Amino acid sequence: MIVTGAAGGIGRAAVRRFSSEGATVVAVDLARSDLDGTAAAATAAGSEVMTVKADVTSDRDVARYVAATLDAHGRVDALFNNAGIEGPIASLVDCPADGFDRVMDVNVRGVWLGIKHTGPAIAASGGGAIVNTASMLGLSGIAQMGAYVASKHAVIGLTRTAALEFAPLGVRVCAVAPAPVDTRMIRAIEEGMNPDDPDAVRQIIASRVPLERYATPDEIAAVTAFLCSDDAAYMTGTVVPIDGGSQAAG
Repeated sequence: MIVTGAAGGIGRAAVRRFSSEGATVVAVDLARSDLDGTAAAATAAGSEVMTVKADVTSDRDVARYVAATLDAHGRVDALFNNAGIEGPIASLVDCPADGFDRVMDVNVRGVWLGIKHTGPAIAASGGGAIVNTASMLGLSGIAQMGAYVASKHAVIGLTRTAALEFAPLGVRVCAVAPAPVDTRMIRAIEEGMNPDDPDAVRQIIASRVPLERYATPDEIAAVTAFLCSDDAAYMTGTVVPIDGGSQAAG
């Protein structure tokens, strides 16, 4: 089981969850110190996790983390394609080109490369699952976050395309689409939208969710674990909202 973006809130929760269910986990991230923290948390819970420092936007690095998994464990059964960034908080007019490009690089190219390299490895191992991290903003839009919104729409497109291409090979491909999750990313978004009063942004966002709160990373990890399990064997091409009722509210 490979988890990218493993040093972040959702990634770390996923490593813990998969480890607790007996999976052999390979944790991938660019941030070595935070990645070591993820491994330490898993070790404290009684599991060993292999870590690989890699840039998900690099074709060579992605091929390397897949090869490292095969070398260590002989197979790849699943990928949680989770690495992502929020990017600039700015209007489309004011968004810097390099900021837009960076978001598309990490959030779209990184997901594509993960599918490209792990899909065949999972098929060769007898089949399994890929779960991509999309967002509720991949199903809608919001002002000031055009690059992020565009990237998450693209993730959903890649998910559905990959589901069709890999179905004959026994590889299921789904996506989770969380509403705001209580992580570093949402705090950065709050500060970007209102540096003087980020708590006011938090209150506004949470008030628009019928359950009136953010998701926890563990709640996202739980749904991801289900999608990677045999219990979801008839699910592919599916985008699962984890949104506290936001879609129901329209």
